[in-house]
Amino acid sequence: MTDLMTLGKQAKAATRLLSHASTKDKNDALGKMAQSLIDQKEAILKANELDTASATENGVSETMIDRLTLTSERIDAMAEGLVDITLLPDPIGLVKNMWTNEAGLKIGQQTVPLGVIGIIYESRPNVTSDAAGLCFKSGNVVILRGGKEAFYSNKMIVTALQDGLQETAFPKEVIQFVEDTSRETARALMQLNRYLDVLIPRGGANLIKTVVENATVPVIETGTGNCHVYIDQSAELEMAKEIIVNAKTTRPSVCNAAETLLIHESVAEEFLPVIESALAEWKVELRADEAAQAILNESVPATEADWETEFLDYILAVKVVSSIDDAITHINHYSTGHSEAIVTSDYNASQQFHKEVDSAAVYVNASTRFTDGFEFGFGAEIGISTQKLHARGPMGLPELTSTKYIIFGEGQIR
Repeated sequence: MTDLMTLGKQAKAATRLLSHASTKDKNDALGKMAQSLIDQKEAILKANELDTASATENGVSETMIDRLTLTSERIDAMAEGLVDITLLPDPIGLVKNMWTNEAGLKIGQQTVPLGVIGIIYESRPNVTSDAAGLCFKSGNVVILRGGKEAFYSNKMIVTALQDGLQETAFPKEVIQFVEDTSRETARALMQLNRYLDVLIPRGGANLIKTVVENATVPVIETGTGNCHVYIDQSAELEMAKEIIVNAKTTRPSVCNAAETLLIHESVAEEFLPVIESALAEWKVELRADEAAQAILNESVPATEADWETEFLDYILAVKVVSSIDDAITHINHYSTGHSEAIVTSDYNASQQFHKEVDSAAVYVNASTRFTDGFEFGFGAEIGISTQKLHARGPMGLPELTSTKYIIFGEGQIR
């Protein structure tokens, strides 16, 4: 089993240098890491071939293999993501809310790194570079523990990033990788309180549940995406069709893909055949309630479990509702708090949806697929938080900081 204590000690030792590093030095290092990814592209692709071949042999679904697969273009995008992070404002060292108290003390809040961040994630190897880059820019040392499905890819990506650091003053220990993918090591990492300041899980429902239930380290919960699109009675139906097709089919294996379609009963008979035909090109299976089944040509009966499932596949649950109130009630009951959308031409309906839907990202007339750090202008993202404490929604650099009070006196005593 990987010696997590050693990794933890190395990580703590590296925090002092990184937490006080200049913006220029951090940006220069990110540039060298990006170039190292490009320079070692062939090695990364060969490592990824081992992972995808193993996944294929083990019967992993095509959508999950797509999530796992790296291409030359995707590696270029990973490198570009690191470069984009250099263009973002450095969140560390900012002083805000400075005031003077009755004793004449000047008191302010200054942004500081969280410290050592542990990240447990599953089959998307691009998370390795995204997470490393964001943690590095925000002054945090990171310990990465990827899933066994992407082991060779993740290991090679970390090697490339560490090689890039060799040309800088930063030790390679600011980015560390747990090579043991066993559950025992994962659970030990969840309880590495002495060295980890926070743990961030990225993955499916089972991973999130396991971390939340077993971690003694503070956790920022990045949730699963049971995302909904509601077609209101006033919706422009051509727009609604384009949004649904985009939200469901562009990349169904990601957390911001739509999983449930809710449609107002007054437009269901007109719209459902249209969207069924549009989704047929991607062979999307429709799991429908009784009212929707009566209109659709091909569907299967939806079960209670379907309303609460993140399919991550070409499957869409469909339900006819009698009002926007029914739609919001359904969403708030079954949603994982990730992303929801309404398609409507009614301003009041859009405002009600914004006010009453309790999720991290709430859209009017747009696809849920935009819930993404890059699309929000954060560069990459560390994950999408579905909890409400500290951070919510796509997490960029500011969400990887804390604050401390800095106080200036002139000999005051109490």
